Amino acid sequence: MAFYHALQIEEPSCIGCSRCMKICPTEAIRIHGGKAAIQEHRCIDCGKCYEVCPAQAIAIKDDDFEAFKKYPHSVALLPAVFMGQFPDEISVSQVYATLYELGFAHVMEVESAAMIYKEAKERYAREHPDVRPLISSFCPAIVRLVQIKYPSLTENIVPIKAPLDLSAMYALEELQSRGIPREEIGLFYVTPCAAKVSAVKAPVGEEKSIIDGVINMNSLFNRVYKRMKDNGKNHQYKPLTRQRLSADAILSTLTNGERRICTAKRSYSIDGIENVMDFLDKLENDEVEGVEFLELRACDQSCAGALLSVDNRFLCGERMYARARKAAERERNGEMARDREMEKYQDYLIEHSTVDEVEPRSMMVLDSDIGKALEKMERIEKMKVHLPQIDCGVCGAPTCEAFATDVVCDRAHLEQCVFYRLHLEAKGKMTLHEGRTNMYAVWGDDRISGEIEV
Repeated sequence: MAFYHALQIEEPSCIGCSRCMKICPTEAIRIHGGKAAIQEHRCIDCGKCYEVCPAQAIAIKDDDFEAFKKYPHSVALLPAVFMGQFPDEISVSQVYATLYELGFAHVMEVESAAMIYKEAKERYAREHPDVRPLISSFCPAIVRLVQIKYPSLTENIVPIKAPLDLSAMYALEELQSRGIPREEIGLFYVTPCAAKVSAVKAPVGEEKSIIDGVINMNSLFNRVYKRMKDNGKNHQYKPLTRQRLSADAILSTLTNGERRICTAKRSYSIDGIENVMDFLDKLENDEVEGVEFLELRACDQSCAGALLSVDNRFLCGERMYARARKAAERERNGEMARDREMEKYQDYLIEHSTVDEVEPRSMMVLDSDIGKALEKMERIEKMKVHLPQIDCGVCGAPTCEAFATDVVCDRAHLEQCVFYRLHLEAKGKMTLHEGRTNMYAVWGDDRISGEIEV
């Protein structure tokens, strides 16, 4: 089965530098013909490759910005980190008003469903006391990581829709209750990362998402900020009501946001894909015991550090904490937050919050025939012994183990290893021309042109 991938390599721009190959946490990238290529069964859309590409040759597929305008009742589903991108002097009301000016009919922050998401998880925990630790399904990159690299832990992922999906359900139900037909309602999520694009286009545990499109958060921020500048400081923004989130909802997007409101006696909050993998390695090896809940996020500082963030993740986080402090003060004064308005739909949303169990999709499945898979595994182990084990990457694979797997699975040729090629040349079993041809197959034939003066 193939994953949907939001990340794509634009070959004309790719310079084959291999930075993406070296940083990919799941070893999903190879170099062929001087260009990077993604092995789709390994990619989790974490975006590490996107961050390091010096040629900006990796793009995130999103929908046309103008697509929402064909719906009379378009809804902008915003992550709370979107508000954290703006300077302190710009208020939430101003952002909402500018989005209306850009053409959205309705605006809603997806963290409005954070507390309902919490209740749905708590119910699942009570009904499944033998499943521990429970792993949050909030971050789609983590869900995919578990599926392909830690398949034995897939049963630990909570099969509950993320706040994004619950908020979309609420918006749809609320608008339809007003007599608006579904075909006039457009639900558009403003995404801070590539993984959430994939989660909308091909949700895990569901056949189809009710969300109609995704909008690049970075792009939307620039449009909103430009509109504000064009309007000038004296522009009168329409005052908005009932747009306020509770403090808990605002912080739920940040690292430790879920954990701080969960009832588990022992839980961990871990961000950064490398840190998550290190912990899951220990968990899979039974080096960690007694954990009840894990909040795992692929990005440093969670969504504040996502790919499509505009500002520094720490500045974004601090703005969100400042906003949460104001929200907490309003709550103490008896003002109702917007996420409390969703309580009338709470039973409905919780009842429809579950998805199918997350299925393992291990990247290490070598063959559908178990006998052939075992045979290939044995061949890989034997080949690894004879490879140099220095993970130089000259073969076009990130590690010697990854290269051995590619060779056994007919995705590469053993002669692409530069050390083995030198061995064959020394033994007279390969000519220099043949060796050069193998090198060109990986890196292209235009890396060096002419003599280099020293």
